[in-house]
Amino acid sequence: MWTPAQRGRMAGITRKTKRYPSDLTDEEWERIAPLMSPANRRGRKRTTDFREIINALRYLVRSGCGWEMLPVHFGPWQTVYWWFRRLMRRFLFQTIHDVCLMLDREAAGRETSPSGGVIDSQSIKAPHAKTRGYDAGKKIVGRKRHIAVDTDGRLLLVQLTTADISDSAGGQMILDAIRKRWPWMKHLFADGAYDRLQLMDKATFLDFTVEIIRRSETAKGFEILPRRWVVERTFGWMIRWRRLVKDYEQRIDVAEAMIHIAMGSLMLRRNAHP
Repeated sequence: MWTPAQRGRMAGITRKTKRYPSDLTDEEWERIAPLMSPANRRGRKRTTDFREIINALRYLVRSGCGWEMLPVHFGPWQTVYWWFRRLMRRFLFQTIHDVCLMLDREAAGRETSPSGGVIDSQSIKAPHAKTRGYDAGKKIVGRKRHIAVDTDGRLLLVQLTTADISDSAGGQMILDAIRKRWPWMKHLFADGAYDRLQLMDKATFLDFTVEIIRRSETAKGFEILPRRWVVERTFGWMIRWRRLVKDYEQRIDVAEAMIHIAMGSLMLRRNAHP
């Protein structure tokens, strides 16, 4: 539940957008415009408005609509899709997310590169995926999102697998990716599902300390676990974007791009409108 002050702030931001709450404000566009692909010096002059492309993609992920159902004022949906695939291959959405994340950490008085974080996973239905798996624990056929967040809940990394991949195996992939992308990371918090010998051996080899936060044996019902609770809030931020309530994408790289669009938009709005 939002406070009156938060509702007023969001109403003020919405008034700055062109049509929809998901549209970029002028302040947001100023921050990401330098990251857009430069126009070619040769050949036909580019007529595509990148701001409208990003607006269309944010609308798509926020509303959960299909490509063919994009409002016509964004332009032909085929054009939006073509630029999405092109920008995805150039890692633009991941770059926007990571740059905004570091700026948000700096604004909060923290080092830009985190040294501690939390890892967890979420099984989610994937009705159109080319390959799916069955998570016997959650009784879900689909994919599994393995994520790492910093201690405030900002998304650091996401790895998608079929749902039958264990948390321990997914955690090992997360460790490899974190060491390459966030080299100063040292300490990770996790739940009991990650307390496995192979994962702990790999963590030691890669110079990580994995601290297992266990649920109290005497607790009944819901219990907030220290440090661990922030990752659940991150999952909550994700599924506010309706395209992420399920995994509707056939390809894993497309699904990861959709997550980066959503979480990058969240970080960008926080930076542009503190």
